Amino acid sequence: MKKVHGFERVALVALALVLAPAPLWAAEGNAGVDRPLAVAATTMTKAQATAKAESAVNVNTASAEQIAAGLVGVGPAKAQAIVAYREANGPFKDAAQLLEVKGIGDAILKQNEARIAF
Repeated sequence: MKKVHGFERVALVALALVLAPAPLWAAEGNAGVDRPLAVAATTMTKAQATAKAESAVNVNTASAEQIAAGLVGVGPAKAQAIVAYREANGPFKDAAQLLEVKGIGDAILKQNEARIAF
């Protein structure tokens, strides 16, 4: 058997590295390869939806303390203003209506879009 030296060794290692993922390339056309990825994406979506539902603040039912704790940039005073507006005007119909509350602007509304529920 012939000994492999220098350049030949490097060439063989490079060839092995290039061909090692060949079975994966061959499987790319197989529909079964995509299935685990699709399941993982669905699981992530469900997990994200659950996390959103658990962390969302229902501005029509939450106390001022819950609003302050759950919304970014909303402290006790702004949270109390939200509750006072709700008590005076009835439940919020959409997130844009929060802009009518003193102290709530576009920036706060945008930061909390995913955290606001009705």
